[in-house]
Amino acid sequence: MIPPSSHAPSSSNAIWSGTTHIKASSESMRMVLLTASLIGIQFTWGIEMTYCTPYLLNLGLTKSHVSLVWIAGPLSGLVMQPIIGILADASTSPWGRRRPYMVVGTIVVAACLLLLGWTAEVVAHLMPSASVNIRREATIALAVVAIYGVDFAVNAVQACSRSLIVDSLPSNKQQSGSAWASRMVAVGHLVGYAIGAVDLTGVFGTALGDSQFKQLTIISALALILCVSVTCWAVQERVLVSRRRTSSEKDDKGGIVAMVMQIVRTTQNLPARISAICWITFWCWIGWFPFLFYSTTWIGEVYLRYNAPPEARDHPDSLGQVGRMGSMTLIIFSLVTFVASVLLPWVVQSPEEEAGGIGEFTPRPPESIAGVLLALQKYKPTLLSAWGYSIVIFGASMICAPFVTSMRAATTIVALCGIPWAMQCWAPFTFLGQEINRLSTTTHPLTGAPKRRDSSDLTHAQKDALYSDLEKHAAADPAPGSDLAGVYLGILNLYSTVPQFIGTVISWTVFSLLEPGKSPELAKHAHPDEHHGTDGPNAIAVCLFIGALAAVMAARETRRLEG
Repeated sequence: MIPPSSHAPSSSNAIWSGTTHIKASSESMRMVLLTASLIGIQFTWGIEMTYCTPYLLNLGLTKSHVSLVWIAGPLSGLVMQPIIGILADASTSPWGRRRPYMVVGTIVVAACLLLLGWTAEVVAHLMPSASVNIRREATIALAVVAIYGVDFAVNAVQACSRSLIVDSLPSNKQQSGSAWASRMVAVGHLVGYAIGAVDLTGVFGTALGDSQFKQLTIISALALILCVSVTCWAVQERVLVSRRRTSSEKDDKGGIVAMVMQIVRTTQNLPARISAICWITFWCWIGWFPFLFYSTTWIGEVYLRYNAPPEARDHPDSLGQVGRMGSMTLIIFSLVTFVASVLLPWVVQSPEEEAGGIGEFTPRPPESIAGVLLALQKYKPTLLSAWGYSIVIFGASMICAPFVTSMRAATTIVALCGIPWAMQCWAPFTFLGQEINRLSTTTHPLTGAPKRRDSSDLTHAQKDALYSDLEKHAAADPAPGSDLAGVYLGILNLYSTVPQFIGTVISWTVFSLLEPGKSPELAKHAHPDEHHGTDGPNAIAVCLFIGALAAVMAARETRRLEG
């Protein structure tokens, strides 16, 4: 518990109580505990992206209608992350600014996941005398509501988890923290896809539900609760005692109006480098949206169309078939992502090396590969160059998607995308965290006016000395002036959610033109009287190709961060 006597101003407009403390005896373990919540969050995203598209198609929705359902993702990110960021930034809860929102959001996600798994049973209980068609429509509607609930709540948890990393680490640790976050995201993907590839009903029987999907919703809910609990237990936050509002903030009305005005004002006056980070993210996410939400279904369709034996095509659980085949391929994708997230921080220059320093914070590689990495030291790319190269790799892979006619080729393309995905989970948050810390030590985050230094503030040298002593002490002051980290992270999220709306429109248009009917592979058992051909280009592959064109724009935008 933070003692009330530890009040001390850390910036000109905020008064804080206590210091950030992470329960661990080594820096690596502190990083693991700080980012553990991202495992559960990514597990939940993975299950949703792997199974919910084929699940809705299995219920009888057309692909064009499913693409409209996935407006939930960008809409929830557009609404929740900036608003939760602002609310958490201003929170004076004795438990900290981020953790209370993480706990409440986790409870909501778990409840909606269970509702999603048992939508048919809930509808049958509430509408026992309704016809089969009415029940089917009600089941679809309730499933969509549950998906929206999951998306909105998990975005709140994710926003606070990312802000907690920025709050807890100084500028020279932001790259390391983002690298660890990328690793945890990869672990969440890997575990989720691995479990999804297992025939759970064959392992557990019907103890956790009578279908693969039901059992996965239970496991996902438990995993999220466990991972968020670990981070909330391990991290003790500074407590915001009070924050003096700027004159422009005082002119705003309270509530939603003030939040919207703060977001608009900050977005309109973004520093040049933060603006560049946001625009790179914008173009990247036009490409990543169809990959993340439809790649599992695409892999399953490639399998059923070109490689599956006749008995597999006639299997009654087509949803399980597609889900397991997609999960098996995405396991490889996750393995590549994890390996890349572990190795890339060793072969990419750290901030100290880019600035001409000695690189004392560069992660130490295992002795078995240390010699090779030392020999390649002079060829190490900057983080910006590595991010640009990874975007090119992603674009080149997606260009090939419409020409794929085998599981082997589809698996190769998806696996190759693990490298750029590792960079996408790492680079933007590293650059943004560094900029937040750099700007907040010299200027006010909203007005750009120079900050007044309080005599009790630590100098940069003192903070660096404090963090270099982390191996001996399990507490450290967070980055100075990070009281608006949630706002900047929320704005970055806006630049990743708006392109998802664009991706949704693109997907809806492509699906409506190329595959206007119900999925022939997934809806044939739900609608045996309807028949749709599989000739012509695969609509999802066309969406992936369009995403590759956006990646070209993202690669061009990386030039704005140079210098």
